[in-house]
Amino acid sequence: MSNHPILLIDDEEKLRSLLARLLSLEGFAILEAKNAREAWKILEKEPVLLVLCDVKLPDANGVELSLAIKQKYPLLEIILLTAYGRIADGVTAMKNGAFDYLVKGDDNERIIPLVHRAIEKASLQQRVNNLESKLDRKFNFDAIIGKAPNIQNAIALARKVSNTEATVLLTGETGTGKEVFAQAIHQNSSRSSKPFVAINCSAFGRDILESELFGHRAGAFTGAVKDKKGLFEEANQGTLFLDEIGEMGIELQAKLLRVLESGTFIKVGDTKTQQVDVRIIAATNRNLLAESEAGRFRADLYYRLSVFQIQLPPLRERKQDIALLTAHFVQYFAAKLKHNVPQVQPSFLEKMQTYPWKGNIRELKNAIERAMILVENDELTENLLPIEIQLSSGNITASDTPFDLHSVEKQHIAKVMAYTKGNKVEAARLLNIGLTTLYRKIEEYHL
Repeated sequence: MSNHPILLIDDEEKLRSLLARLLSLEGFAILEAKNAREAWKILEKEPVLLVLCDVKLPDANGVELSLAIKQKYPLLEIILLTAYGRIADGVTAMKNGAFDYLVKGDDNERIIPLVHRAIEKASLQQRVNNLESKLDRKFNFDAIIGKAPNIQNAIALARKVSNTEATVLLTGETGTGKEVFAQAIHQNSSRSSKPFVAINCSAFGRDILESELFGHRAGAFTGAVKDKKGLFEEANQGTLFLDEIGEMGIELQAKLLRVLESGTFIKVGDTKTQQVDVRIIAATNRNLLAESEAGRFRADLYYRLSVFQIQLPPLRERKQDIALLTAHFVQYFAAKLKHNVPQVQPSFLEKMQTYPWKGNIRELKNAIERAMILVENDELTENLLPIEIQLSSGNITASDTPFDLHSVEKQHIAKVMAYTKGNKVEAARLLNIGLTTLYRKIEEYHL
């Protein structure tokens, strides 16, 4: 049952008390008001989910009051009560956003089921609203961590382009957060209520990528047993994020250029042209201008994609943000793994700040996840970091970690296997090795 109370507004005290008693027996918390003035005071203080309101009040008309309440509190529901049952009032009430309209005395059997349905609808609306708020916060530019001038400059540019229809090209090394930026641009655009669809162009061969992007007709190729919608159709009126666009084959680039220029495409195996309205955000870790000069990327497509280009800095060029990112991911994995938030030792943070982070934020996140899995005694110490990070500044001692690489590897695999409770598939994922390799290591180290 919802913790949010029901508000009864009725100037007839005996009837109001009777209805309050009836609803209390159903497990609902009840608040009471004898007029509109009292009702407004309650609504300002209490998280009401449902209002049951009499049509004739000493200081207001219930039908008009319902409109005012819905305008100020759109997530709650209203059921109007009257002793007269005028059809015109009922129609107006429903137009004003009331959930339903009941006649006192005549509809007693309907009240309880109706209240349950209204509460269920209002609760659902509130859950959806809360999820949307979380989504907005997650993909808001304010959620992007970093105070370094270069990342702040990138954020400022992304904010400016968000609410336009311009195609955006995000450039930078792998792991710098290009998809996070793409999500934030979409979420802060006029298309935010429409789909955000992402695809990594390097994950598919040419033929499969074409089918994924544009869809296909049944019989277009072996295995195409039915029609398939492509990602352009899925993203219609929304945003399509093309990650690693530099990996796309030159032949497919021509088809992409056509969509950008005319908003039309043809499915694989079809002859019919389809119209689509999609904003493109592309990303690459390559120099596309150099690629186009070398003949590996179409120059016309490059200039069409780079209408608005944003360069994301590598982590080694924003080292002042490493402490912020470390604190963020420690908190994140503590919640995810249901750990206490450990104390970060100065030596741990020193290693983090001196390491070059060729894999950027993604590599840093993985290192924190590993450390949080292995942590004991609520302290993050440098020996919990991957061996390459421990060795990066050259002052590791044998008392911290054995120099024998086999011993370190065996110890690490054993701890991860213990963490996953013997789940080898999950252990292989966390170790970033193949399952076959893990089985071989387990046999080799007699684990």
